[in-house]
Amino acid sequence: MGTNEPPRLTLQVPEPPARPGDKPDFSYLKLAPAGSVDRPPVHASAAQMHDYAYSLVRVLDDAGNAVGPWAPQVDAELLRTGLRAMMKTRVFDTRMQLAQRQKKASFYMQCLGEEALAVAQGLALGADDMFFPSYRQQGYLIVRGMPLVDMMCQVLSNSKDSLKGRQLPVMYSSRKLGFFSISGNLGTQFIQAVGWAMASAIKGDSKIASGWIGDGSTAEGDFHYALTFAAVYRAPVILNVVNNQWAISSFQSIAGGAETTFAARGVGYGVPALRVDGNDFLAVYAASQWAIERARSNLGPTLIEWITYRAAAHSTSDDPSKYRPAEDWTSFPLGDPVQRLKQHLIRIAAWSDEEHARTQSALEEEVKAAQKTAESFGTLATGPLPSASTMFEDVYKEMPEHLRRQRQQAGV
Repeated sequence: MGTNEPPRLTLQVPEPPARPGDKPDFSYLKLAPAGSVDRPPVHASAAQMHDYAYSLVRVLDDAGNAVGPWAPQVDAELLRTGLRAMMKTRVFDTRMQLAQRQKKASFYMQCLGEEALAVAQGLALGADDMFFPSYRQQGYLIVRGMPLVDMMCQVLSNSKDSLKGRQLPVMYSSRKLGFFSISGNLGTQFIQAVGWAMASAIKGDSKIASGWIGDGSTAEGDFHYALTFAAVYRAPVILNVVNNQWAISSFQSIAGGAETTFAARGVGYGVPALRVDGNDFLAVYAASQWAIERARSNLGPTLIEWITYRAAAHSTSDDPSKYRPAEDWTSFPLGDPVQRLKQHLIRIAAWSDEEHARTQSALEEEVKAAQKTAESFGTLATGPLPSASTMFEDVYKEMPEHLRRQRQQAGV
């Protein structure tokens, strides 16, 4: 190469900081001490909140104390409810994971390590608000009181499955609880949440929406469409980005997480943004309350990046030992959300190790009994399988003639 020739160009392909066999490395995370971030007024503009997109809202310190301006004034009983719901979600996940391995269900996805997000925000939202989930928000349904048998029947795709086997087992839906059906097309629920919130505002209603997306899915166009519409029309919506570090086997940097924070994307659209410790139940509850107040006050959307860790495999089809260190979960600096809330409740004399053990045992029995009931209506392995006729139902209010002919030809 001559001295006057320009250097050869190279393409950057982001890589995770550690692979199998390496020591876990979370030095890339931009952390902040608990209680160190101010709580801005809800009417703060996106420009005024620039720095919040790069910091980290935390309430619980390493000793389990609630510290700083974000510490919510909340009754201990609500926190006890939250802890029980997180524990119940974890037991539910364990049994459904096992059911899939026993061929009773076709597929499953756990939310291990992320339970605080859906449970805490589920307690903060109103009964009539609409929740547009991603894959790992089953804790919302559990804390809102959806019967476990109903949830399990959806997983098992049996004769009592209210979705009639037309969704993947983890794509729950509950109109009664305002839990919009999950979409396998990543990112769609984000723009749907904005549209629903806009409709609520157009009607002069008081209901708000909460949309969820993973770090990897922020690379989808729907994420950006949602931010544009939410910002322009000041939609009353909370836009939640779950940064659990992995999009299946792709590290979060492949979606742009290495160059900046996901919260910072809100700033570019003129949307106030927060970056929050997603394993800190009190921080999740407080940040959700803040965003809810903004939305209900006609101040528009809030983007929240939740820093957490996907402790389990992406799904039952995934093997994380192929792409990340085995000790990643136990080395994650923000810890386990269940253990952190337990520690805080013990600290304020509202819980004990003995009560925790009793609660764990009781929840295991409750979930086990619910599974026995759910399986009495069938499983993927034992049937009964739905009639082929059901594929023609619930699509049109009145069945078109061409479908009538197809059904007759199929003999169902």
